[in-house]
Amino acid sequence: MRRLFGSVRARATLGAALVVAVALVAAGAAVLLSLRANLVDQAGTQAERSARGVATPISNGTSYAELDLDDDNPVQVVDEDGRVVAVSEGLERIGGTATDAVKPQTGSGSGAGGSDDDNTDEDSASLEPGEIGDDAVLSDGTATIDGDSADYRFAALEVETRDGVPLTVWAGESLEAEQGAVHTALSVMLVGFPLLLGVVAAVTWLVTRRALRPVEGIRREMAAITASEDLARRVPEPDTHDEVARLARTTNETLSALEASVERQRRFVADASHELRSPIASLRTQLEVGTAHPELLDLEGAVEDTVRLQRLAADLLLLARLDAGERPGDGRFDLGEVARREARGRDGVSVGAEAVEVAGSRGQVGRILGNLLDNAQRHARSAVTVSVRRDGAWAVAEVADDGGGVAEADRERIFERFVRLDEARSRDDGGAGLGLAIARDVAARHGGTLTVRDAPAGGALFALRLPLA
Repeated sequence: MRRLFGSVRARATLGAALVVAVALVAAGAAVLLSLRANLVDQAGTQAERSARGVATPISNGTSYAELDLDDDNPVQVVDEDGRVVAVSEGLERIGGTATDAVKPQTGSGSGAGGSDDDNTDEDSASLEPGEIGDDAVLSDGTATIDGDSADYRFAALEVETRDGVPLTVWAGESLEAEQGAVHTALSVMLVGFPLLLGVVAAVTWLVTRRALRPVEGIRREMAAITASEDLARRVPEPDTHDEVARLARTTNETLSALEASVERQRRFVADASHELRSPIASLRTQLEVGTAHPELLDLEGAVEDTVRLQRLAADLLLLARLDAGERPGDGRFDLGEVARREARGRDGVSVGAEAVEVAGSRGQVGRILGNLLDNAQRHARSAVTVSVRRDGAWAVAEVADDGGGVAEADRERIFERFVRLDEARSRDDGGAGLGLAIARDVAARHGGTLTVRDAPAGGALFALRLPLA
């Protein structure tokens, strides 16, 4: 049961059925109440019409014995003392009127209703001889005629004879039609509502099944991707413009990003392994030769390979931390002072830096400038210039050289990991191709950018932009 109602289809079907059920019950109750009110009003109107039909000849002077009273509905004519002076034939029992008497009375009144008589006296006192009251008083009651008992809607109408005798005419109209109509409507609702609920539930079940079919396709494909670990696969995208289609497109975009990330990590591991293999192999060879022939040991070369291996390991460790989402600190420092420190002791490097305060990691930002200076010195013919200035809400550090520059087609590729341009592929002349990639990643982590363009002297100009502290 829990598994059944754990599905979206089941919950949607149950929810739709409950909403429709509440709406049907409310609508049915309103219809029944309105139907009953209308039929009761009609019965009251008919009862008042019957009462006026009896009151008219009375006001014209017709005697009680000559009154034409309805034999199918109860009629009573009562005087101001509550005595019945005329009654319809066949009336055996009556309730809900001024008196329960069913035979004309000649003695003192019996069974007169106190409150009704008071109203009758007050109303009749305002009538003139031969006048009929304007409004009838309606009430509900019961009566038995020729052995048949039923509920009635009674109308009490005041009338005064030509002799000035105040009377009240009670005429009833059966509520049997109203009760029958309400009962029939209720029976139809009790039969029709469950059928309608069944139809609504079935339609909702089928519609949600059709609507959720693409979701099931997405789920199956994602399960297959998880089982096969094949990130090149994509979930089916329905040819619609609804939420399911957007979910499928977003899922495929996520899979594409995940595939690219995994592929980037795979290339990174492969390239890192390749880059580490060369200095390790060179160092091992030198050590083996030195072990067999100490006089041939190249200590300077071994030290260079060890330093290069150390730098490469440090670069790989920093990239791993950046990929893991390491955020820079919130310390503040002078970018100009960092630039002067990184340029100190480098041949052919000139610095023009103003004091500009930025926030982040002093060490990582220094690493950016150090990598840019290493790259500039590697390609410069004679001079490298460093400048730091303020540009609106940004601190800008620029490193320019007078070398051959960077072709426009390669200005983004050089920031990829393990990328060395053709003229700098030699490991003796260049690094592992990680310096610029690290510099751009660190700049992005600090909310800044790193770009390259042509320098005024004809070489390359790398521009680092960081937000001011």
